[in-house]
Amino acid sequence: MNNTHESTKEIVLKVSNLTKAYGEVKPINQMSFEVYKNDAIAIIGPSGTGKSTLLRMINMLNTPTSGQIFLGDEEVTKEGYPLNKLRLKVGMVFQSYTLFSHMTVIENCMDAQIKLLKRSRQEAYARAYDELNKVHMTDHILKYPDQLSGGQKQRVAIARALAMDPEILLLDEPTSALDPTMVSEVETVIKSLSKRGITMLIVTHEMRLARAASNRVFFLTGGSIYEEGSPEKIFDNPEREATKNFVKRIKKKEWLIKNKDFDFLTSISEIDSFCRDADISIKTNKAIQSIFEETVTQIMLPQIKGQPLIKFTLEYSGQSQLLRLMIEYAGPKLRITDTDNEMAKNLLLYYSDIIEVEPTSDDLNDGFNNAFELKLKKSL
Repeated sequence: MNNTHESTKEIVLKVSNLTKAYGEVKPINQMSFEVYKNDAIAIIGPSGTGKSTLLRMINMLNTPTSGQIFLGDEEVTKEGYPLNKLRLKVGMVFQSYTLFSHMTVIENCMDAQIKLLKRSRQEAYARAYDELNKVHMTDHILKYPDQLSGGQKQRVAIARALAMDPEILLLDEPTSALDPTMVSEVETVIKSLSKRGITMLIVTHEMRLARAASNRVFFLTGGSIYEEGSPEKIFDNPEREATKNFVKRIKKKEWLIKNKDFDFLTSISEIDSFCRDADISIKTNKAIQSIFEETVTQIMLPQIKGQPLIKFTLEYSGQSQLLRLMIEYAGPKLRITDTDNEMAKNLLLYYSDIIEVEPTSDDLNDGFNNAFELKLKKSL
């Protein structure tokens, strides 16, 4: 269990036969589950499977078509249940921060406390400062949102939600709007919330975060919880076919290069995301990015005449801790160690203690007639 706080089995939230229908389409269909105090539940699955819709219904931002939601022993879906009461107990952090642009950081974290909890300005300031300190934002309390980075804005949004002392915190894709360089700082904060025992539901496409910050994982598909279990079970030993296929996809990634003007920066960003999701160390992640840049852009592309056809594949096994890098290409055999590019040659030499290059011809198809594999000798 990644969460240092064992669930106490006190039910904080109960969802019973919840359905949301848009005509014939049902992104959520007859879903039922319970959330216990101190649970940190990661909600994962393919796009369009109702993950964000589920969170929005729990906070009654979207009205369920049918079914019930209980917060403790109170049914919040019951007609006439006061939404203000619900939202005092359920905090929500969105993708887009939703900070007030005309308020400073500290004012953003005080406003709802004063208006809804009726705290004095002094009490609200103290509570806001405490949560901002926990997300390392006290040096920025007098700044306005447009003076902050995306990661800083999201940390403020988390502190603002926690300053209201909610019983449960909903995080809807909290890192999806961030640049890759800012994702890790927000992930660190969310993992710290898990260690504090904050009860959370986290919708995320970052599998590294889902594994590290949760004690339970829900895999959603077809409008329902298709499989659930511990992070170890879901990511390392899933039982059902769709879960196995999903986990397999997040541990294998391919990049196809068909012209010399391909989007290199996006490829580097995607490599970074893949490595973080697979829980690959930062040093190995950077090594892979450097190897991709030097072998593909600095050695291979200059040697290939005409339009290139190159496939770069990363495959990682969490159980065996093995990382495989395969480069397949069309054209005459290349020796990537034979190059006039001194920087590229030095980089390959630098990584020679952990990476070995082996020509291979295994399973070549789709127009590729040559390949080489870069085997990771050890983890950095």
